[in-house]
Order: sequence, then C-alpha cells, then structure tokens
Amino acid sequence: MGMRLGETLSLVIFGESHATGVGVLIEGLQPGIPIDIKSIERDLERRKPGRKGLSQRSESDLPRVLSGIHEGSSTGWPLVLFAENSDVRSSDYDFLPDHPRPGHADLVEQIRTDGNADPRGGGSHSGRLTWGLVAAGSVVSPILDSAGCSVYSHMAALGDDEAGDLADYLSSEMSENMSRLNCMDSVAADRFVDRIKVLRREKDSLGSRVDVIVRGLSIGVGDPWFEGIEPTLSKGLFGIPAVRAVEFGYGTKASLMRGSEHNSVWQQGENESPIQSEGGDGAIGGISTGSDLRISVHFKPPSSIPMAQNTLHIPSGELRPLSVGGRHDPVLAPRAAPVVQGVVRFLIADLLLGRTRPF
Repeated sequence: MGMRLGETLSLVIFGESHATGVGVLIEGLQPGIPIDIKSIERDLERRKPGRKGLSQRSESDLPRVLSGIHEGSSTGWPLVLFAENSDVRSSDYDFLPDHPRPGHADLVEQIRTDGNADPRGGGSHSGRLTWGLVAAGSVVSPILDSAGCSVYSHMAALGDDEAGDLADYLSSEMSENMSRLNCMDSVAADRFVDRIKVLRREKDSLGSRVDVIVRGLSIGVGDPWFEGIEPTLSKGLFGIPAVRAVEFGYGTKASLMRGSEHNSVWQQGENESPIQSEGGDGAIGGISTGSDLRISVHFKPPSSIPMAQNTLHIPSGELRPLSVGGRHDPVLAPRAAPVVQGVVRFLIADLLLGRTRPF
C-alpha cells in the first residue's frame, strides 16, 4: 500500500473522506523536538475547506494528538495526529459505483479491489487525506528552522493567468482574497477570485499551478541519481492527488535555452563560500547548491463538476449524463499550496537528517 513517504524520517497517511477521520503517523523524529500545536493549526487553516468560492464542506480540522508528544516535545516514539470528519454528506455519492465519475479513480479502484472500495467522496483517494501531509510538514518545521531553511508556497496561476514571481512577495501583508486563495500577489488574487466566480456560474473547473521556493538550504544536501533532491521531492509531489507536472528551476523552458543562457556561474560568497550567480539552480546532480530551489507544481482541473457529461452507466452499459453535485473545489491550487509546502518541508527535513548516512 503506497501510503508511506520518506526514508530516515517517514510518514504514513491514513483515513477516508467519509470515514471516522484522517490522520498521519510520523516515525524517525528524535526526542526533544519542539512541537507547537498552535503553529500546526495555523498551517492546517490554510488548507481547510469552507472558504468562500471553494469547497463548502465545513471541517474544524483541529489536530488531536494520539501519541508521540509530551509537554510540547517529541518523545522519539511514533507521533500520530488525527482529525475527525464531522461534515460528511454521503448521499452526494449515491450514484456510485454504478455511474463512475469521469477523471476520477472511482472505476479503477472498484476494479482493483474487486468491488470492495469505499466510493464515498473518493475514499482513501480523496484530497481530504492531504490534511496529514500539511500536519507532517508543520511538525518537522523546527528541523528546517535549525538548519536555517524556509519553504514558501503560493497559488501561482489559474489557467493561463499567472501571478507575479513568488520571490517578490515573501513579505507581503495578506488581504482577504490573498488569504482565501493562498496567493501572495494581491492584484492576481483579485483576478483569480473573479474568474472562480465565472467557473462556478459555468459549472466547470480549471487547472492551476503552485510555486514553491526553498530558501537557505546549504550546499551538499541530497544524493546523486535516484535519491537526489529532485527525484525525492518529485515522488512526494506526484503523490498529491491531481498533480500532472513538477518542474525545477527553469523547468521545461530549459529545453529551449542555450547552455550560455541556462548556466549560472560560481562566485565567491560570504565566509569564502561559493555561491551561484542570479538565477542559479537550487540543485545540481541531485545535490543542493545553496541557491533558492524553485519548484512549480501543476494541477489538472478538478474532475467533479456540475456540468453534465456523458459517461458509462455500468448496469445498463450505456452512456448517460452525469452531473456531479456535492461540495467540490472549482480549482485546486488555493488549498493545494499548503499541501505542496508540507510535502516539501517533510522531505527536505528527511534529506537533512539523512546527510549523516554512509555512501
């Protein structure tokens, strides 16, 4: 079962969209790491459903500590956090499994499990389980803090409409629309809100993008080849539901560039440490360079839309129109931004702890 992520530090997410709840188990934490529950709650608030214009499912999402924390610090034993599902409407999914949704895992999961899957809200395929990814990333943030490393994320694009460079907005004060969409560019956030209203009226959805900056990661973190920074982060990021592409640095634009354009020269930095010139890749050969590591994560448009689509009705063998009701997001990046941040935080912490392992 592919619910585990990480090596030296690992997590297991569990739960289902309409079951008792969702949670995360974290192993590999050393004793004595400070755990700030209020900080975890703030991070979870960024992912929480119920925001205006997005999913109207109303969950408190408050973390309940089941084990691994005593008097504000990790004990060194498995740390388990749990959140109850308190606002489920399973009747919204009465058409399943007979009339599987286009673009969803409903049909393939029923076949994989010989008809034993829980179809309500996507079951264990649901984005509801990303609660545990945000929580885990927040738990390990003290490991990053001690290394002088920070991870930033925001909604960077809605369809072909792009926000400004995340690096230009890291100290921005958040307006209502910026907070609602997790977009650091206030002008773009206002545009995105208007476009989401149009999507709602048209009963449709749209693809989106989340950008990430990892800042302060020292030179030498990561391993070559398959355990490098990019492969490690890619595995975790592609595990997030609806991710369709992950780019590092210039991404696909690099295939259009000359070497003289793409190369970032080495320079002498402070304390006689080498640094890259502006625009340098944050990782080369799978190993951190000390420059900002830039990541773009692309999400497909949400598949559950009110617009009727003709799709297979299994008992009859006919194509029949299906309009998916319920409470679904018309765009994923606003609530995915803290999820992406959580995954990157967790895996960077895992890489930092793994620096001491032998070659």
